[in-house]
Amino acid sequence: MTQTIAPRVRMLVLLFLAVTGALLTGAAPASAHAALTGSDPAQGVVVDKAPTQVSLTFSETVSLNDDSLRVLDPKGTRVDTGKPSEISGTTYAVQLHSGLPDGTYTVTYQVVSADSHPVAGAYTFSIGSPSETSVSVSDRTAGGGVVGWLYGFGRYLSYAGFVVLAGGAAFVLVCWQRGSGVRALQRLVVSGWVAMTAATLFLLLLRGSYTGSGKIGDIFDLALLGDVLQTKTGAALVSRLLLLAAAALFIAVLFGAYDKREGDEKRDLTFGLAIGGTVVAAGLAASWAMAEHASTGLQPGIAMPVDVLHLLAVATWLGGLTALLVALYRAPADRPVDTAAARRFSRLAFGSVLVVVATGTYQSWRQLGSWSAFTDTRYGQLLLVKIGLVALLVGIASISRRWTARLADTAVEEAAVTSAPGEAAASAPEKEHVTAPAATSDAAGQTSGGAGPDANGSGSAGSAPADTERAAQLARQRAAVDATRQKRLRNSDTGRSGLRRSVLAEAGVAVVVLAVTTVLTSTEPGRTEQEAAAANRSSSASSANSDPADSASGALTLDMSFDTGGTDGKGVVSVDLDPARTGPNEMHVYVTRPNGRAFDVPEVKVAFTLEAKKIGPLPVAPDHITTGHWSANGVQIPVAGEWEVAVTVRTSDIDQVTVSKNAQIG
Repeated sequence: MTQTIAPRVRMLVLLFLAVTGALLTGAAPASAHAALTGSDPAQGVVVDKAPTQVSLTFSETVSLNDDSLRVLDPKGTRVDTGKPSEISGTTYAVQLHSGLPDGTYTVTYQVVSADSHPVAGAYTFSIGSPSETSVSVSDRTAGGGVVGWLYGFGRYLSYAGFVVLAGGAAFVLVCWQRGSGVRALQRLVVSGWVAMTAATLFLLLLRGSYTGSGKIGDIFDLALLGDVLQTKTGAALVSRLLLLAAAALFIAVLFGAYDKREGDEKRDLTFGLAIGGTVVAAGLAASWAMAEHASTGLQPGIAMPVDVLHLLAVATWLGGLTALLVALYRAPADRPVDTAAARRFSRLAFGSVLVVVATGTYQSWRQLGSWSAFTDTRYGQLLLVKIGLVALLVGIASISRRWTARLADTAVEEAAVTSAPGEAAASAPEKEHVTAPAATSDAAGQTSGGAGPDANGSGSAGSAPADTERAAQLARQRAAVDATRQKRLRNSDTGRSGLRRSVLAEAGVAVVVLAVTTVLTSTEPGRTEQEAAAANRSSSASSANSDPADSASGALTLDMSFDTGGTDGKGVVSVDLDPARTGPNEMHVYVTRPNGRAFDVPEVKVAFTLEAKKIGPLPVAPDHITTGHWSANGVQIPVAGEWEVAVTVRTSDIDQVTVSKNAQIG
């Protein structure tokens, strides 16, 4: 049987490595979650006068350092001055040198989003007229290369370690308490703890290089490590290490004193371990929730507890499944996993699946926002793959439940047979018990060289040690034969063999599910991706309208992303001004969701300010026309210049925000 198990285990390990390598290699290096939704000057625009600053607007708050925002002239020389600063909400700016000559300038950025993932990119704008530039923007990525791959592998390893640690311990406590004395299960849970601890330390070292230069040499830079420890992600990783220390104490008690307890003492210790283990496991799960997807975006106060529940349910299901697989294959012959344990795990797994489905549905709605995001975004496509794999896993689990039911029926029948008097099986052990001493005596006589007792009834001088050694050897041989016989009888049970095969298939699919989940957590959510795409389309349209050739046609469109922070508070507001010249103008204001659909808000106000001549703000209150559309006629622009157009959007009685852009009017 051992020869049969080894190839299957090797196949599972190879599947683990292949899937991990394929998914991590195929992951986009800059799969960050803060998307650039606006800029001033906009991408590709040609401005008449050199701006005093460059501002960037992201879909969520980001972390900056001194080199996060850079502006390069056509020769690649930096023309920004000072440190980047936050203007308002999710908009950040860097000041420029005065008197910049005409030409094409490159803006590069590398920041860390609120959910811990790096994002980088670049774009160009021109002053006066476009020119050739020596700056390349195509290789501006973050989180890629060897360091990015290592970081992704560390994330997978930490997830896998948590699943095995929490799920294996839950299986022992809830389903099979006798398993606390099984070495194979002990090694499994301890290996989960070791993997998670090593992965956490690994991620802590890699973090600085991962979000920065991406160089291998920066992994052991203590200055970068110090910076990491001051971030939200660094705090989460350190908290995880402290909780793993508590988990080590939990493991020591579970596989030490717990197995030796009986009766009331064991029940009390079970209750204490269950409470303590749940608290530690929830804390470990929270170390992800507090620093990643759930901590930012829509409804973080609900999303973080839901994320913790999701991780705990996944660990209980998949980790318990792994523990059951190990118990079915590696439990000793004198302590096989019983039918009651398999049935308890079946019920526990069913409850975990319900929790996974409920919490996963909420997470999907939160990260996608629309049905089209399932097919139009990479996050949605990966989510569809995960849903399909989970459905397959549930289908295989239903087969395992049927095998468990058959195993239970077989156990009842065997119990009825063994309780009958005069059973032959009862006489077999008795026969073995009788013949064992005889065999030992015969062997003892042979060991003494064939010399029997002397005339005085005493053996030879060296016979006692030889007899003892031979008896121990025969005892070991008999124990090995007995274990082999019991294992052969156990393996001949079709119900148990069927359960082992179905659980092995579940574990294989679970490896793939965990790999897809790891990549999914480092992929830009569909809601953000669609919002960024809409902003890019609007930026392109705005750039076209800002082109000198288009200015002659008398049209100006400004698109600005907003986030009031309240429910349904994100969107894009567009201001159309025609003919965008001095005198009366016609103005239209459009409000759309991040996915491009029009929606109404309680109030929209616009104000025009010409700072250079101390004019304004000139308020305009447009009339509501239809869903997401406001309009005003006769908007007076008294003089030509670079006007600031500020739009105040109110989404509720208390939630409002003002966003603005500069534009040449007249």
